[in-house]
Amino acid sequence: MPYCPIVATLGYVLSSDGRHALMIHRNARPDDHHFGKYNGLGGKMDDGEDVAACMRREIHEEAGIDCRAMTLRGTVSWPGFGARGEDWLGFIFLITAFEGEPLTSNAEGALEWVPIDALGELNLWEGDRHFLPMVFDGDPRPFHGVMPYREGKPLSWSFSR
Repeated sequence: MPYCPIVATLGYVLSSDGRHALMIHRNARPDDHHFGKYNGLGGKMDDGEDVAACMRREIHEEAGIDCRAMTLRGTVSWPGFGARGEDWLGFIFLITAFEGEPLTSNAEGALEWVPIDALGELNLWEGDRHFLPMVFDGDPRPFHGVMPYREGKPLSWSFSR
């Protein structure tokens, strides 16, 4: 069967001191597939849009800020991740400079600055714990991972750099 994923971006905005990440607590809509979880910012790519433009648009829409510097940290393929078992392919960015003052909330939930060393204490997607350390580490090589999901749970994780 051909792999036809939903293509999306996921971005982690760093504070000016580099010690906090802007996270969304998806607590606004009980029907949300991500309800109750913390996540980076992002979403589906639009027709005619490249991944960098998608990331900039999503950060602006969700946080009200404009990206001034960002780095592609990696990609993750999530077969079966969607609410109805859809496959997803995510481009993971680290936003190191931005302009504007971030919103405190949006239609999906509250935006919170969280210390990077405390991200593991949040209610995250279980699989995010595998790749999040690589988003923030000092290794300049991008990572590329595969994390199949079934019924909201990761089945495995493999990656290369």
